[in-house]
Amino acid sequence: MQKLSRLPLFVLVLGFAGAMMMIPAAHAAASGLGDIAANFLFSGILLIVLTALLAIAASGMATPGPHGFSVLATMLGVFGVLPLALGIPLAMSLPDTGLFNAWWEMVSCVTTTGATLYAADMLAPPLHLWRSLVGWMGGLFILVSAVSILAPLKVGGFEILSSPYGRNERFQPLPESAGGRRQAPAHLVDPTRIATPSARSISAFMQVGPYYAGLTLVLWVVLLLAGDPGLIALSRAMGTLSTSGISPVAGAVGGHSGIIGELTVFLFLMLALSRRFWPGGNQLKASDSLWTDPEIRLGAGVVVLVAAILFARHFFATIEQATQGADITTGIVISFQNAAVATWGGLFNALSFLTTTGWNSVDWQGARNWSGLESPGLLLAGLAIMGGGVATTAGGVKLLRVYALGRQSQRELERIVHASSISGGGRMDRRIRGEGAYLAFIFFMLFAISIAMTVLLVSIRQIEFETAVMLSVSALTNTGPLANTIALSPSFESSAGIASNPWEGWSGLAALPKTVLAGAMIVGRLETLAILALFSPEFWRR
Repeated sequence: MQKLSRLPLFVLVLGFAGAMMMIPAAHAAASGLGDIAANFLFSGILLIVLTALLAIAASGMATPGPHGFSVLATMLGVFGVLPLALGIPLAMSLPDTGLFNAWWEMVSCVTTTGATLYAADMLAPPLHLWRSLVGWMGGLFILVSAVSILAPLKVGGFEILSSPYGRNERFQPLPESAGGRRQAPAHLVDPTRIATPSARSISAFMQVGPYYAGLTLVLWVVLLLAGDPGLIALSRAMGTLSTSGISPVAGAVGGHSGIIGELTVFLFLMLALSRRFWPGGNQLKASDSLWTDPEIRLGAGVVVLVAAILFARHFFATIEQATQGADITTGIVISFQNAAVATWGGLFNALSFLTTTGWNSVDWQGARNWSGLESPGLLLAGLAIMGGGVATTAGGVKLLRVYALGRQSQRELERIVHASSISGGGRMDRRIRGEGAYLAFIFFMLFAISIAMTVLLVSIRQIEFETAVMLSVSALTNTGPLANTIALSPSFESSAGIASNPWEGWSGLAALPKTVLAGAMIVGRLETLAILALFSPEFWRR
């Protein structure tokens, strides 16, 4: 373990990706797809050999220190360069797609965006499994890097709760007695104190990995028992925990498993609302109690509010129409049944898009028809922009930043009414309203500028404005299925091969818009503040 901690983090991730290629290779061999199995086997061996060579070359180098530029550049390399290696078996299995389209597909997967260039029924099952695995690995990397990389640098959402004085002000430990027990080493108590990024990442992986894999296995088994086929259940499980929304089939989540499968997925999606559900989330606890956690309360409130709006939109009008019929009792019962269906569809889709997963409920279409919602794209885009919890697999602006802006707005309104009032709530609440709201506002403005710049660059080609906006928001919020919520104008300027699906709005784009959108996925995943930190002179000092 000590030898691994001295290797560059990118080398460790490359070796892990090569080892994971053996899973689709075994699946393809068991399915009788020898050519695809050979592609994954040879690609995996190639990456493992390359990892060994890089490890030997790096063994004589000095141990890397906690340099900000290096670790952020590593994350940028994982999201931008590693997909080239991940796309090799996909490009070999689809000879007419090209390495560029394979790289784009892997960028979408590893950033947990879930957008795809291909039709679901045109890809072989091992390729679907590989897409799901890459999205699953991307979610795991985000959970690990949030604690091991972003937390020490105070970016990625950790800046909201971090002390501006460089010390922990939340808890003041009591002085130790002369005969007290010996304290454990600092690196065992707090993995962020370990010097090398690789050591911190390995420590965080040992904490998060078992929970992440175990929850995926539990969800897979439950979906299998609910009626989903094996590959679909596994892809749904991995897509839920990573919030990638990658699935081997098109359609709603409950297409096979019904309401039981959707309810189970709904419960597991709640893990993307707060980091405190995962190990290593102590630095992001804005409250000591789970029930008073601002992210959980805000997320639950938004989900319930959206469902309530859909419920109340036409409920009373429907009741009035039902009572005018001959059989009043039957009409009221049917109205309540439709209302229950619409409420569940609204609840599931609200949480799905709030966590940037992007899956639809089997009752979502019924909810739209019953409530009279003609264009849901704007509503779902707003949920995706808000995003899930900080340091989770969800994308978007993040709930904690929205909460900080809301608390600051509330405080300003209080000062208008009571100009001499003194804010309360404790040290943490005051920090959220003060420095936290200031940083959240900066991030929100940068996010809005990123959307405008992405739309502008995508619109250089002749693409309709609505299509450019929806594709840009989908990429920056890492919610690929969001583009399917409206009817996009198809583009036929390019092709990803015979398996491509230009009607989805992605595969038919030219090389320039595709490159811009891939960059937007990376920016949305790494976040704008972290990318701007790469250009800071402080991070360039050796």
